[in-house]
Amino acid sequence: MALPVKDQLRYWGVAAVVFVLLLWALGDVLLPFVIGGAIAYFLDPVADRLEKLGLSRMAATGIITIVGILGFVLMILMVLPALITQLIDLVEVMPSLLKELRGFVEKQFPSLLDRESSSHQVLVSLGETLQSKTGDVLQSVVASLGSAINVVVLLVIVPVVTVYLLLDWDRMIARIGELLPRDHAPTINRLAGEINAVLASFVRGMGTVCLILGTYYAVALMAVGLQFGLIVGFIAGLVTFIPYLGALIGGTLAIGLALFQFWGDWAQIGLVAGIFALGQVTEGNFLTPKLVGSSVGLHPVWLLLALSVFGALFGFVGMLIAVPVAAALGVVARFGTSIYLDSRLYTGLEGLNQDDE
Repeated sequence: MALPVKDQLRYWGVAAVVFVLLLWALGDVLLPFVIGGAIAYFLDPVADRLEKLGLSRMAATGIITIVGILGFVLMILMVLPALITQLIDLVEVMPSLLKELRGFVEKQFPSLLDRESSSHQVLVSLGETLQSKTGDVLQSVVASLGSAINVVVLLVIVPVVTVYLLLDWDRMIARIGELLPRDHAPTINRLAGEINAVLASFVRGMGTVCLILGTYYAVALMAVGLQFGLIVGFIAGLVTFIPYLGALIGGTLAIGLALFQFWGDWAQIGLVAGIFALGQVTEGNFLTPKLVGSSVGLHPVWLLLALSVFGALFGFVGMLIAVPVAAALGVVARFGTSIYLDSRLYTGLEGLNQDDE
């Protein structure tokens, strides 16, 4: 005989609380395993396709591992040094850029520097707030990464975890399916399929979009001669998964740098602005509809809320699991809404009369 609903809720509630407490206590330790699991999930369709071509799971995993290692080495040798160099140069030149910005403001908008003006007070207050918040965020990220695991150890554990999970992925999913409560297995499997569809559309699709746009921005900005074009393109591509934020941050940074570098050459500045305008048009009309789809179900505000909440509760690990958890909660919320719309609580006497008829 199945357990009463009240007892089931109690057991599942205790399990959820234990899971959250373990995640909160072991968040830093779980970092390489979360990253490895995410990479394995991302690569599982590739392994499945290689299996359909006649390869064994071990051979498919081996090919993916070799290609991944070669790609990582290539990035280390070709891209990473230039990226680090531009980042260091940007940090070093930032004081002079700020000094030039102050001179520009003094010439064009002298009222902003008048200590008695309200606009100056607002800017000072905004600057102090941003400075304090930025310090808190950087301190949290550095503390989370620093206390998690040594970087060298992280680089060793993540590939090992990824390979083992990718090799046994299908068997693990099948085993989890066997352990589901029999009464609820069909519903759980259906919800899990919907969650997987949302994640596949969003994570894999947006990951590809971020890679394409980041590469496009970096190459195009360097082609027009913008200093720090590689790091600007990398930043813009990295945050593209939040709609409009990548273009807003990258475009603001690129156009701001272009104003200092090409001041007076409006055609060159227009080229920089045009690069981001073309990137947005391409993303909105071609890349996102084709690679992500229109029925993902992750609203940008919901995504930002999940990133903020899980980042505050669980640190860097929380930010990594925020997207899948947000997708899962969205699917469960839609499932709960459908049940509510069919329930007596929603239909009331009207639903009772229809049942009698």
